[in-house]
Amino acid sequence: MTEDRVIIRIEDGIAEVTLNRPEKLNAFDAPMFEAVAAAGARLMEEPGLRAVVLTGAGRAFCAGIDTAMLMEFAADLDTLRQEIVTPPRGQAANRFQQPCTVWADLPVPVIAALHGVTFGAGMQLALGADLRIAAKDTQLSIMETRWGLIPDMGLTKLLPGVMRADQALDMILSARVIEGPEAQELGLVTRVAEDPLAAARDTARAIAARSPEAVRGAKELVRAAWPGDDQHLALEARLQAAIIGSANQMEAVMAGMQKRAPKFS
Repeated sequence: MTEDRVIIRIEDGIAEVTLNRPEKLNAFDAPMFEAVAAAGARLMEEPGLRAVVLTGAGRAFCAGIDTAMLMEFAADLDTLRQEIVTPPRGQAANRFQQPCTVWADLPVPVIAALHGVTFGAGMQLALGADLRIAAKDTQLSIMETRWGLIPDMGLTKLLPGVMRADQALDMILSARVIEGPEAQELGLVTRVAEDPLAAARDTARAIAARSPEAVRGAKELVRAAWPGDDQHLALEARLQAAIIGSANQMEAVMAGMQKRAPKFS
């Protein structure tokens, strides 16, 4: 099942990575978490790689975490909390953060083509890319607080490079949905295009025509100049482990699924 969640095509040094769960708007379930992280890890070893395009099949880039997975988490909270605070040996990111942080760690530029909805985990995945190109009507949101959670898939490593702190906090606390032009104004999106996938492919081809050493050096230079601290990944994990499965967090999930106002204690 994991193999079906992501499709990788490589041509002329450009990898196109497609989230492939269109019937669920490419929402993250357990196999999707594994497949996206594995795709990034595989491309780390790809010889001659010059650029990556990250996109979603069907009507959306990614609708976030599948709500069914939130209910699955509740079945074994102790194991979940342990997974959150215990990244694999020698790594800073846990298994929920890796699908997003792996793209920032890739030595070549990654361009995300955003269409339809880019919500929650999808927004955090997009932030892992170096460039984000969105359609004008793409809807974007950092919406974890709607589910009583904090954004914890590497957001604190990835967001500081694109937004002011007050703007970021506003987006997180309000969980509001914005469209492409406003996202560009805020820095969440690099630019808006009529056809974001075509624009991303054109950008990747232009990058691939440059000296590969210069391109890799440029990405390393910019990532070093606008750093996100790996220590923040551990803070994300600790905070989320304390929140997830709490009475108020579960109330947020149930209220959202039942389409009613939550009643917090």
